[in-house]
Amino acid sequence: MTKKARKDEPEGGTEETGVSANSERTNVSISREEYKAELRLLQVELVKLQRHFIRCGDRILVLLEGRDSAGKDGSIKRIVEHLSPRETRVVALGKPSDRERRGWYFQRYVAQLPVAEELVLFNRSWYNRAGVEHVMGFCSKDEYEEFMQSVPQFEEMLVNSGIKLLKYYLDIGKDEQTRRLADRKRDPLKQWKSSPIDAVALKHWKAYSEARDAMLLRTHTAIAPWHIVHADNKRMARLNLMRDILSRLHYEGKNSKLVQPDADVAFEFTPDCIDAGALAR
Repeated sequence: MTKKARKDEPEGGTEETGVSANSERTNVSISREEYKAELRLLQVELVKLQRHFIRCGDRILVLLEGRDSAGKDGSIKRIVEHLSPRETRVVALGKPSDRERRGWYFQRYVAQLPVAEELVLFNRSWYNRAGVEHVMGFCSKDEYEEFMQSVPQFEEMLVNSGIKLLKYYLDIGKDEQTRRLADRKRDPLKQWKSSPIDAVALKHWKAYSEARDAMLLRTHTAIAPWHIVHADNKRMARLNLMRDILSRLHYEGKNSKLVQPDADVAFEFTPDCIDAGALAR
């Protein structure tokens, strides 16, 4: 289904494919027609999944993390496009209020957890504390350390309560992030995505890499493992994220062959991923 990037593709990549000519980790592309056809099939599988978890009263929680411009918004848009809005929620919380800052860190996230028959996707989550808050100095060292020690226990409680928890980190290279952030500034339809944090994202690239590595190493557990999605190629990232989600959840009528992700694009994190260069440096 995949093929080498086409010669007529612009040198810097396109918004649809997200293929960067300078990215060593992206060496395949997929035509628009193939992408649309595959996307529709996977969206049909998502509808099957929703019908099943509504019938069974399941609670599904998907966390999406990644650097600015990693493709979280676009991936979520395709996942929820044809799902029932009554049983589907997207959570993208803004910065906490002064009152929330003085409360239990997880409290405002608990209020957003899925109830029976519901799928909830977090576009960034409590892991803000392990990433942007830590790198930008928005939390103290003690608050950061308390979070890193508490989050495995918190997630174990969620899973033991019956919530089906899936955690994904969308990983992009520095060249690709540079291209996407520049594209945001040029495109008037994307300027709502720009923030002061974007302006310093590249400046703090190394610090974000170190924070990502620490987060993955310390919060990857058997009961709530992390999964990585290589996201330089937007089309392949979206399709394989959807496949991976579908492959990990039980539902009637599953097309098992269709939902198997490409292991070069989506895979479970292991500590040796860092030394093996499986993540962007």
